[in-house]
Amino acid sequence: MFSNIRGDLFGGITAGIVALPLALAFGVQSGLGATAGLYGAIALGVFAAIFGGTATQISGPTGPITVITSTLVASFIAVRGSVEEALPAIFLCFFLAGMIQVVLGLLKWGRFIEYIPYPVVSGFMTGIGVIIILLQIFPMLGHDTPKNTIEIITDIGVPLQNISWDTVFLSAVTIALAYLFPLLTKAVPATLAALLIGSLIPLFLPLDVALVGDIPSGLPTLQWSIFTGLDAEDFKLIALPALTIAALGAIDTLLTSVVADNLTRTKHNSNQELSGQGIGNMVAALIGGLPGAGATMRTVVNIGSGGKTKLSGVIHGLLLLGVLLGASKYASQIPLAVLAGILTTVGIGIVDRRGIKHIRKVQQSDAIIMVVVMLMTVFIDLLQAVAIGLIIASFLFMKRMSDLSQQRSSMASGELPDNSLKGTQLTITTENKGKYYIKYIDGPLFFGNSMYFQGLGKRIPPDAKALLIRMENVPYIDQSGLYALEEAFRDVESRKVEVFLCGLREQPEFMMRKINLIPNLIEERCLVASVEEFLEKLPERLKP
Repeated sequence: MFSNIRGDLFGGITAGIVALPLALAFGVQSGLGATAGLYGAIALGVFAAIFGGTATQISGPTGPITVITSTLVASFIAVRGSVEEALPAIFLCFFLAGMIQVVLGLLKWGRFIEYIPYPVVSGFMTGIGVIIILLQIFPMLGHDTPKNTIEIITDIGVPLQNISWDTVFLSAVTIALAYLFPLLTKAVPATLAALLIGSLIPLFLPLDVALVGDIPSGLPTLQWSIFTGLDAEDFKLIALPALTIAALGAIDTLLTSVVADNLTRTKHNSNQELSGQGIGNMVAALIGGLPGAGATMRTVVNIGSGGKTKLSGVIHGLLLLGVLLGASKYASQIPLAVLAGILTTVGIGIVDRRGIKHIRKVQQSDAIIMVVVMLMTVFIDLLQAVAIGLIIASFLFMKRMSDLSQQRSSMASGELPDNSLKGTQLTITTENKGKYYIKYIDGPLFFGNSMYFQGLGKRIPPDAKALLIRMENVPYIDQSGLYALEEAFRDVESRKVEVFLCGLREQPEFMMRKINLIPNLIEERCLVASVEEFLEKLPERLKP
């Protein structure tokens, strides 16, 4: 952990500087205030780094988690009537989300991130970016934002009738600074420059803009009230949001870990990373902070500035703690319009522009998945969007594999390759041609293509006497495949056609013997080791 102190020091400080305006902005966006964002960034920055499984990961409040958090906070306040009454349930929800992530890590579920298709990730991230951008429209016009995207669209006429041009000006300047400042120098992070310059402008120009407001100084107090005074109804209220935060945080974190691996040529520990993030979120909840996840931009900044070990993440968190202890009074003077401008650039950065650019060039099914997930993310629910995307992708994948298996499988009576599949031809004599057929199955036999094989008997001519099913390229067979074969065997044998099996691999043979498909349905003599053995036995079988 101390093998790269100089690089980790620069990486952690730079990442902390980048994280400061984002933590404040996400805190305001969540509805819990800038302080909650800062507390969450400190807790996750330190504890997720220490206990996590990605050496260069920088963790803290992120756009996707904040989107869920803001909706959650609004709904809890609506139920309880005030922020103060809702806070215990809100922070208990965050704590429970962290516990779920720890359990997911202990159950070793981290590896399942590898099975999320890119169109699902692309649509999800683009949807998150769109949500963040939409949520800034009202603040940039000088009004409080609604808590969901549908209300933003339906109520947009309200702020347009009473625009605060001072706020619009300051937001526009902040966005311009974020994009143009790197053209002058890259020594200072663009978001930090936009934050500082944007916050100084109202000191020299008579602008009437809202400020962040008071940020408590000193160490945060522990929220022990989250464990008291809650009943069964409260737990019903927080269960699904906690699961949503945990799942979304896991996806967000592990995707960032993959990015870090690509940059550092290392391999993260997904399960340890999940547990570390869970611990960080539990601590964040205990001190009144926002939940979060691995932050891609901050992680990339850390790596680019020399960070290589967990020490860089700890330094990033301690830097934010120093800001809390010594500079909170200055942070309270930051205009909300500046934070809205910064978040707009964050939302634009999250949008998967590469995926959108190629939407007309990739397979139509992938494009449909991306669009469906994006629209569901923006207008319905983030977790449901990912779930529906995975379901659609799985069905389309099974359909493609089934079609491919059927295309590559063949049945013929004539010139056939030998059992080694090296191209040697076996000649079938004219007098036997048409009396037997060889069916070649290529690929796993599973529920996605099992129905195709159930009609096997109907595709065999009525004068056939024998059928050899070659299965050397069938590595796996599931229950649907077993029963499909059983039905096919019965159908074929009902037509007085003898069935032979060739090249059974370990798993298919084990399963077929386990349900007595081989001993009961066909005799052991019908198992052959090669096409040659089948042809040797054939003349005896073909005798009248």
